[in-house]
Amino acid sequence: MKICKIYFSLFLMSSMLLFTVGMYFMKIDYFLIIEFNLLSLNSTSMIMTVLLDWMSLLFMSFVLFISSMVIFYSDEYMHGDENLERFILLVVMFVVSMMFLIISPNLISILLGWDGLGLVSYALVIYYQNVKSFNAGMLTALSNRIGDVALLMSIAWMFNYGSWSYIYYLEFMKNDFSMMLISVLVVLAAMTKSAQIPFSSWLPAAMAAPTPVSSLVHSSTLVTAGVYLMIRFNFAFSADLMKFILFISTFTMFMSGLGANFEYDLKKIIALSTLSQLGLMMSILSLGEYKLSFFHLLVHALFKALLFMCAGNVIHNLGNCQDIRYMGSLIFHMPLTCMMFNVCNFSLCGLPFLSGFYSKDLVVEVMSMQNLNMFIYLIYYLSIGLTVCYTFRLSYYSVVGSWNFTSVSLVSESSFTMLKGMMGLILFVVFSGSMLMWSMFFTPYFICLSFLMKIMALIMVFMGMWMGYETAKFKINYKLKAMSTLNYSLFFSSMWNMPLLSTFGVSMIPLKISLIYGKSLDQGWTEYYGSQNLSSTLIKNSKILIFLFKNHLKIYFMMMILWLLFLMFYF
Repeated sequence: MKICKIYFSLFLMSSMLLFTVGMYFMKIDYFLIIEFNLLSLNSTSMIMTVLLDWMSLLFMSFVLFISSMVIFYSDEYMHGDENLERFILLVVMFVVSMMFLIISPNLISILLGWDGLGLVSYALVIYYQNVKSFNAGMLTALSNRIGDVALLMSIAWMFNYGSWSYIYYLEFMKNDFSMMLISVLVVLAAMTKSAQIPFSSWLPAAMAAPTPVSSLVHSSTLVTAGVYLMIRFNFAFSADLMKFILFISTFTMFMSGLGANFEYDLKKIIALSTLSQLGLMMSILSLGEYKLSFFHLLVHALFKALLFMCAGNVIHNLGNCQDIRYMGSLIFHMPLTCMMFNVCNFSLCGLPFLSGFYSKDLVVEVMSMQNLNMFIYLIYYLSIGLTVCYTFRLSYYSVVGSWNFTSVSLVSESSFTMLKGMMGLILFVVFSGSMLMWSMFFTPYFICLSFLMKIMALIMVFMGMWMGYETAKFKINYKLKAMSTLNYSLFFSSMWNMPLLSTFGVSMIPLKISLIYGKSLDQGWTEYYGSQNLSSTLIKNSKILIFLFKNHLKIYFMMMILWLLFLMFYF
C-alpha cells in the first residue's frame, strides 16, 4: 500500500474523531489537562502536559483534515519525484510538530513543536535544490530564529515562577510588571512566525517550496502557529501591548494587500493574501475578541488550502509556469479547477453567504463598534478593498482574459487524483462558516450600527471589484502610465523594501565595516608593524648571522682588527 494512502486514511479518520470530540467538549464546556510524569529525580519532576479543550481539538481536526487532502493531492502532483516518500514523511513531521504546539500548555513542549516547524519548513523550502530555494530557506529559517530566541528567553524568565505551564499564570502576567516581559517576548515570537511587519519578507520567499507544502504552510500550520499562540496568551496582554499589536497588524494587512496588486507570480499573490488575513486575525485579537480570531483562523485555513491546491493544478498543467500574464481563458480548459478557484476567491473577499463572509464580515462589524480612531477604520476598510482588488485582478488575468500561453500547449484537467483532493475541501469552503458560527457562538453577537456602517464592507467589496477589473486591463504601448510611476511600483511591489532590508540590510553594514577594517588594519599599518615587519627583520638578521657563520678567514681578520681598534680607543 502506498505511503500517501496510508497517511491520508490515518489523518482523515483522526480528524473526524477529533472534530466529534471537540464539538462534544464545546457543548458541555469541558476541558482536560493530562499530565505525564516522565521523570522523577529527588524533588524534581519532569512533566509533559497536554491540554485538550474545544479549541485545541477543533484546530487539530482542521489541520489533520487539510493535511490528509494535501497528502492525497501530492500523490499526483509530486508524481515522478524520486524522493516522494521522503517528501511525504517531511509533511507528516510538519503536521506532528504542529500537533505538539497545539496541545501544549507548557512553554517547553511548545518550543519542541515551534522549533520542529522551523526545522522542517527549512527542509521543505529547499526541497527543489537550487540557489533561489537555498536563499529562501535561509531567510525563512533565520527570520524564525528570532522568534525562537524570544521563546527561549521567556522560558528562562519563567524560571522565577516555579512552572513552565503558562496557562496558570495568564491573569498574573497582566498585572505583574516583571511578568509582562514574558507576554512581550511571546508577542515577538508570534510576530516572526506569523510574518508581521518587520519580519514579513520570508513569507513570499517561502513560496520556493512545492505547492502542496505551500498549501499546508499557508493554511493551517507554520504561519498560523503565531496567531494560535497569541490566542492562548490573549488574557496576559496589557492594554498598551494590545494597542501595539493592533498598530503592527493593521499595517501588515494594508502593506500585503497593496503589494499583492503589483505582483505577477501566482503563488506570491496568494501568499500575500495570507499575510493580509493574518493581519486581520491579529488585529481583531488585539481588540479582545480572541474567539472571533480563532473562528477566522479555521475558516481561512480551509479556503486558503484549496486556493493553493487550485493554483498548484494550474501550474502543474501549464508546464510549471507561475506568471499570471501567461495565463487566461482557463475556464475553457480547466472548468472544475476554475470553479473551485473562484469559490475560494469569493470566500476570501467575504462575498455574502460563503464561509469567509461569516468570519470576515463579523470581524469588520465588531471592529466598527469599537471606540477606535479614524486611522484604524480607514486602514481596515482600505485593506478589504485591496483584498477584493487583487483577487479580481487575479481572476481576470487567469480565468477570464485572453489566452496568453504558447499556442501549442494542450492544457486539460486530466489529473483526477488532484481534483478528488480538491473536491474534498470545496463543500467545507462553502458551508464551514455558517456551521462553525452556529456551533461556536451560543449567544449571537448583537451588532448595532447605522445603515451606512453596516453596508460599508459591501461598498468596499464592490469598489475593490471594479478597481481590480480596471487594473487588469493593461496594454503595453508608448503611452503606458506605469512607466512614469515606476519607482512607486517598485516600492509597493517589493513590500516596502522589506526583503532588501532583511537580506542586504542586515549584512551590508557588517560587510562594509569588515572591508574598512581589512584595508586599514589587517592589510594596513598593523601588517607593517606586526607580522610583515617582524618577519623581514628576522630575515635580515638571520642573513647577517649566516654570513658570519660561514667561517671565512677574512671575517676573522676583520673581527681581530675591530677588536684591536676597540681596545686602543677604550684604553
